[in-house]
Amino acid sequence: MADLNSEFLGIRSPNPFWLASAPPTDKAYNVNRAFEAGWGGAVWKTLGEAGPPIVNVSGPRYSALHSNERRVIGFNNIELITDRPLQVNLDEIRQIKRDWPDRALVVSVMLPMNAEVWAKYVPMIEDTGADALELNFGCPHGMSERGMGAAVGQVPEYIQMATEWCKKVATVPVIVKLTPNVTSILPPAKAARDGGADAVSLINTLNSIMRVDYDTLTMYPATDGMGTHGGYCGEAVKPIALNMVAEISRHAETADIPISGIGGITDWRDAVDFLALGADNVQVCTAAMVYGFKIIDDLTDGLSAFLDSKGMTSVAELVGKAVPSVTDWQYLNLNYVEKAHIDQELCIKCGRCHIACEDTSHQAITHTVNGARHFEIIEEECVGCNLCVSVCPVENCIAMRPVTDGIDARTEKPINTQRADWTTHPNNPSAVRAAE
Repeated sequence: MADLNSEFLGIRSPNPFWLASAPPTDKAYNVNRAFEAGWGGAVWKTLGEAGPPIVNVSGPRYSALHSNERRVIGFNNIELITDRPLQVNLDEIRQIKRDWPDRALVVSVMLPMNAEVWAKYVPMIEDTGADALELNFGCPHGMSERGMGAAVGQVPEYIQMATEWCKKVATVPVIVKLTPNVTSILPPAKAARDGGADAVSLINTLNSIMRVDYDTLTMYPATDGMGTHGGYCGEAVKPIALNMVAEISRHAETADIPISGIGGITDWRDAVDFLALGADNVQVCTAAMVYGFKIIDDLTDGLSAFLDSKGMTSVAELVGKAVPSVTDWQYLNLNYVEKAHIDQELCIKCGRCHIACEDTSHQAITHTVNGARHFEIIEEECVGCNLCVSVCPVENCIAMRPVTDGIDARTEKPINTQRADWTTHPNNPSAVRAAE
């Protein structure tokens, strides 16, 4: 059976699944229950300065995006950093680390852009015995308006500056949590590295408004008739998170930065996606809020079984396996040809593939053959776009098959097995000019 023991920045935990900094890690009661359930680690909900604590609204803090089956696939959250006194949090962190020495315990921190403030509070937090610090440069609501959170995370120079202040006094590893509310994730990641960060975690939440109230035509949810943008999380943000993790993993200037992956991890497959694309461990929040802490059983059992099926004995063997397969569009092989194929034995004749292809794609699927309802690929029209596979409700009913020899029925040209991308393709004016 695969060994799920994880090591991240020298921090050991019994598995690579940590609870992300969020409401589930707000107090000792929650974290203790999580560790009893089997979670490998936790990132304590973000701490701020001492003094009067943050005041959260007493109205709705969450709204949800539901699937048609009323399943939660995303949350919008306007909750701020901890609203409990700093000393209470520090005492509880110390207690949890004492009671659970084999679990990873990281503390999320958000402080003003002032070197003296960082010098004051970092040692106080370290004194709890925490394994590492996670600098929260991602909160898109409330704290951003106060010159912290995403307001810092969107400016690489500020990221580097604050990271340097923290590293100057920190003796434990420093993780920088990145905001996705940027055009490119690479400059913030580079800034974190240049500031001395030991790792990055991503993504934090996305700016979002979920919907309006259809009776009043006001924003929903609202507090006393008014609402505000929040942070969007859950499985709906996973593709965005994966892209950003892969971008950091595959670029030479950032590839050596350890990554803690965050964003929509709901089952073990999601964890595999993050790990294979370069994350060294993963953090979970929304799924725990929806299904409770016991989902850790499904996460660990599923990941262990997957590693066994691949002949892997540890999580480390999976990390980064998919990174070499990620490239930019212009380097894709334009001579490669695939066509869709429908398994007639599995086809339930629902017609979704035909409707999608006929109305919005390439009119490459029949709906009747010889007067009977029948769906099959018209190879002369099929461009291999994969839309039919995506909309088919029956798993493995439609599959893409490579065409490696003969004539492409659509172009009526022989299949060319020689690799050619856009940088060399004759239709690219730049390539032609370069050749001349």
